[in-house]
Parts: sequence; C-alpha cells; structure tokens
Amino acid sequence: MKFIELALKRQSTRKYSNKPVEEEAIERCIKAARIAPSACNAQPWKYIIVKDPVIKEKVAKATFGTIASFNKFTLESPVIAVIVIEKPNFMSRFGATVKDIDYHLIDIGITATHFCLQATEEGMATCMMGWFNEKEIHKILNIPKNLKIGLLISLGYEEEGYKQRMKIRKEENKVLSFDSY
Repeated sequence: MKFIELALKRQSTRKYSNKPVEEEAIERCIKAARIAPSACNAQPWKYIIVKDPVIKEKVAKATFGTIASFNKFTLESPVIAVIVIEKPNFMSRFGATVKDIDYHLIDIGITATHFCLQATEEGMATCMMGWFNEKEIHKILNIPKNLKIGLLISLGYEEEGYKQRMKIRKEENKVLSFDSY
C-alpha cells in the first residue's frame, strides 16, 4: 500500500469487533513506534499494552465519566495502548528550555502516529485519546507518580460494516504557502 493510501485509510475508529488482536501484530506496531524519530534521539516514551480484560475495562472506564461520556467505545476495544512520557535526555530537555518548546509532546505524537499507521497496515483500527483520568490510570497500571501519561490509543478490529468516513480537512491553500507566510 502506498503511504498516501495508508494515511487516507487511517481514521479514529469508535466501533470495535470482539475479535482478539494477535500478539505479533501488537509487536509490529510497537516496532514501528519504537523506531520513530525524537528530539535529540531522547525517545521519551514507554508503551503499556493493556489487553487483560479486567485491567483493560478499568482503564477504559477511566477514559470517560458522567460529564464526558464520549470515550465509552473504549469498553469495546480489545486493547488499549498507554503511552507514558519518560524523562527526556539532557540535550532534549536543554533544547526545550532554550527554545520554549515541549519536544517530548511532539515526540509522543510522532511515535503514536507510527503505532497507528502500522496498525492500519495490519488491518486494525485505532483512536488516539487525550481525555482520560490520569490519576486513576496511574493507580490501575502502577505508573510512578512523577511520570505523565501522554496519550491512550484504542486498538482492535473495526466492527463489521463500520464505514470509512470522508476526511474533512482544510483546503491546501489554507495550510500551505511557499517562501513566506
């Protein structure tokens, strides 16, 4: 599959089948995520793959509540990947301070994209989530208190009949210019 086809196929899926995800497919997603570039090669991430049904349900329930119930689809997802932000190396931290840019957040976005695109290549579906109860997930997964969670990614196979949505994006001339703003 050409890259543009892969990018067009990848979408945020919110309907999952109960088909289990193969260990080898998860390993390939992690391999793709692991080789993602990062500022000063800091690689400031650790993936926790949550697939035990009891633990996964607890984590899924920590992605929604009474006020925000839009992530309830995580209960259907057979796997949730939790990306923990690890301490970046010295050069990345130094550069971030000097430039006032959170490079570790950019790095998390890049690794998460690699993970999701590999999942798409595997015929699976994903949805990146930034809304979750971080404190609760820390407790459930025994994550050290000094570390932050960057993103959660639901992972599984789309429910049969789930439709590919039309990607609604800004026109090219709104997001691109050459040689000046």
